[in-house]
Amino acid sequence: MRNPFHASFGVSPPLLVGRDAVIDDFVEALEDGPGSSGRATLYTGARGSGKTVMLNAIEDRTRERGWLVISETASPGFINRITRQHLPRLLRSFDPDAVRRKLTGITGPLNFGALTWETIDSHVTEAGLRNQVELLTDLLAEHETGLLITLDEIHQNQIHELRDLATTVQHSFREGRELAFAGAGLTSAISDVMNDEVLTFLRRAERHTLGPVTRSEVDRALREPIESSGRTISNEALQVMTDGTNGYPFLIQLVGAQTWRLHPSAAEISVKDAHQGVAKALRRLGALVHEPALADASDIDKSFLLAMAKDDRPSKMSDVQERMGVNVSYASQYRLRLIAAELIHSPRRGYVDFALPYLREYLREHVAANI
Repeated sequence: MRNPFHASFGVSPPLLVGRDAVIDDFVEALEDGPGSSGRATLYTGARGSGKTVMLNAIEDRTRERGWLVISETASPGFINRITRQHLPRLLRSFDPDAVRRKLTGITGPLNFGALTWETIDSHVTEAGLRNQVELLTDLLAEHETGLLITLDEIHQNQIHELRDLATTVQHSFREGRELAFAGAGLTSAISDVMNDEVLTFLRRAERHTLGPVTRSEVDRALREPIESSGRTISNEALQVMTDGTNGYPFLIQLVGAQTWRLHPSAAEISVKDAHQGVAKALRRLGALVHEPALADASDIDKSFLLAMAKDDRPSKMSDVQERMGVNVSYASQYRLRLIAAELIHSPRRGYVDFALPYLREYLREHVAANI
């Protein structure tokens, strides 16, 4: 049987459990028309919290309404990809006569061969981002629809391109165009970007922080795909899988996928399968989430984290400082660095804890020997 938890199976429905209201908020903003604050929305959260899946979901809902969608990642050159690939492709989907009329202001029929599609396309690709967005939204207005631009992995490293996009979106909003924008990124990265004085409109955007999923929602996210795919699972096995996810959205999908593929032809998922699936998922979690999350951490950052890893619960800052052999100011500096990197958080005054599930165990097993 096909694995219902596999990433290519639909839009990863397990990661969307409990978030229907957030998706509905965005769809309502489209229905409310230009001027709705929800037409600029940001999704933030830690690694593996389901930000990309959320963008995928609102893209699907937007397409269902007949809107066009440009989906991009904030990697170098994304503005060039939008202006040289996405927008020209969408404009080609319209009648060339309509594009020609918008470009030239000529309303008569094409009875003299003045412009072929090749020359129209040349005009389009030579235009800037704002010009192309205006041209496309003008054409879409005639069809009573609009354009959604989504941008994943927003980061300050691409600040110049972000400014170009933000300026275009802001002008389109002022002109009442049928345009919407949704972005996603780590909480700290989004905060850094919003401090830029050119990107002030993002401060007025709707902002949703994606956190842990409740236990009942995890149960549903695991049980429903299993049963809808023709298999069953006992309450005991389900409890093992639910406990293993720790409410972490990425782990819901990972635990489900790893458990399912152990014996995909068996009618029921056993307790043994559930235990093995959780163990395999946690090994994969280290490679897919923990290792990349620690990639930019310095040796001192890792020493701080290892000092925390000695505890089985939130660590007292005074204990971390003592274990590192440093003064209060020095330890506080690295505390702030690691909070900004979203590797730790402060559950209460004077204490720190890991922001990512099972990072404590990963550090004990994989990092301690290398420091």
